[in-house]
Amino acid sequence: MSSKINHHHHHFNGHDSIPPPCPHLADFCSRNGTKPFHLLQNCLRIKPPHGRASIRRDPSEIPRCGACGVSSVPRIYACVTCATISCHAPPEPSHAAAHAASMAPGHEISVDVDRAELFCCACRDYVYDRDFDAAVVLSSKANNIHSNVNSDNLRKKRRIVEYRPWLPDIHERVLVNNNSSVLNFVEDRPWGLRGLNNLGNTCFMNSVLQALLHTPPLRNYFLSDRHNRYYCQQKKSGNENGVVGGKRSNGGDGHGGKGLRLCLACDMDAMFSAVFSGNPVPYSPAKFLYSWWQHAANLASYEQQDAHEFFISMLDGIHEKVEKDRHKTHGLGHGDCCIAHRVFSGILRSDVMCTACGFTSTKYDPCVDISLDLEPYLGSSAKSMSLKTHSCNGEVDCTNSSQNGGISTLIGCLDRFTRPERLGSDQKFFCQQCQVRQESLKQMSIRKLPLVSCFHIKRFEHSSIRKMSRKVDRYLQFPFSLDMAPYLSSSILRSRFGNRIFPFDGDEADASNEMSSEFELFAVVTHTGKLDSGHYVTYLRLSNQWYKCDDSWITQVNENIVRAAQGYMMFYVQKMLYYKAGEKQVAQ
Repeated sequence: MSSKINHHHHHFNGHDSIPPPCPHLADFCSRNGTKPFHLLQNCLRIKPPHGRASIRRDPSEIPRCGACGVSSVPRIYACVTCATISCHAPPEPSHAAAHAASMAPGHEISVDVDRAELFCCACRDYVYDRDFDAAVVLSSKANNIHSNVNSDNLRKKRRIVEYRPWLPDIHERVLVNNNSSVLNFVEDRPWGLRGLNNLGNTCFMNSVLQALLHTPPLRNYFLSDRHNRYYCQQKKSGNENGVVGGKRSNGGDGHGGKGLRLCLACDMDAMFSAVFSGNPVPYSPAKFLYSWWQHAANLASYEQQDAHEFFISMLDGIHEKVEKDRHKTHGLGHGDCCIAHRVFSGILRSDVMCTACGFTSTKYDPCVDISLDLEPYLGSSAKSMSLKTHSCNGEVDCTNSSQNGGISTLIGCLDRFTRPERLGSDQKFFCQQCQVRQESLKQMSIRKLPLVSCFHIKRFEHSSIRKMSRKVDRYLQFPFSLDMAPYLSSSILRSRFGNRIFPFDGDEADASNEMSSEFELFAVVTHTGKLDSGHYVTYLRLSNQWYKCDDSWITQVNENIVRAAQGYMMFYVQKMLYYKAGEKQVAQ
């Protein structure tokens, strides 16, 4: 049994061998077999969800060293042969090693009572036995099938880091002054805050564009001229559409040649130039709308569209254009295919484990956002993934309302998203180890976090059975600061297996960077009204102040208004990319 599980691990991680066994462990197993390990199963205590196993004869027992009587040292071990409790706290004398030396051969192997991991007192190091670890993991799975999951204990307070804006040095100031022109800056509002005219039921587009125009990595990319629409135009038209000698032609719209179809990235570049020009007059994104219609012909009308559908379609349009120009393929989540995916792409991990033998099938899927089901009382298949060529929508049920007085929270939705779920009998998967279809457990986690995380709340339901659609008007509470560390694959696996070797993917560790797991909210897209007659509005967080972007109207609002808003899409940026609001420093 254990050998099979270990081989499965090698199948997914590419290892050909495991570390050589400890000679004391080999001698112990040759003398006693696996019987002592099986006897320990009665003392296993599992902390949900799929938590770390510990060894306790009684759940309330506090193990104490038999030699010194302490229980607060780093590690307490129980001899597998005689159950003597000893401590090991270097550089202090090791009572566990002293016990092994004073007894007959066979007392060298102990078990960590807090981790349920084997420890050789003679080698003074942790050792690995496949039979023991397989038994612990399977016991953990069986114990958690019927347990209630609460991942609040995964959320830890992290060190607060002050992020300060970059200021140019004296040489950089000279360079900037000699190569810049003065902008007509409006003092009563932040730079780049400009209304967008409604072109006829286009509030869905304006709301998403306002969020994207103030997405820090996206804004920095276009304002630093990383995608020059004139150069892109020159490459396509052979220097025939208003580009002479590498210089830009006149005309602020960026469409130098008539009939020339530009990529959506070129239109975004033109829009960034216009919005951040300092002109306070509302801007009309008519050319961008026309280009988007060319890309999404099925949505080309003046009818109200879904803001989330527009967001996905626009990212796909930028991606497809860049891929076509480069004549090479990058998978979403690769990180260098296009600016849209560099900013929004992440990778989801899906583990499906056979409850009979423990075989686990692992799959990685790219995503550009995560869709969360707002309904709090759905008990069946509330979590489902809808994958596209360049996008991934993870649909999950919301938080347990009983814990929040009936109020759904974004944290609760994410907890449910990464919670283990037992698949029904009609969803049995084919186990490669058992060679039959078996019942299984499925758990989602985030393998790679994007620079900007977009959470889409499913407020529009469509029932094929009832042949009707409706809007869900439940309130969702969302935080301004969000720690995504508990939902990373590295955190989920570490919580599930501790320091065990065979179930843990070593390549998950690089996703657990504490700095990159801290996110700050900077934009909220809201929807008011009914399913067929509603209105989209965006709230932007700029310079520690919230602004309501209602098409061409820009107003300053209190943060309590934002908290009370009916959030439809929330945009969070990594805190390392989000300069602390309120620190307004102007370079002289």
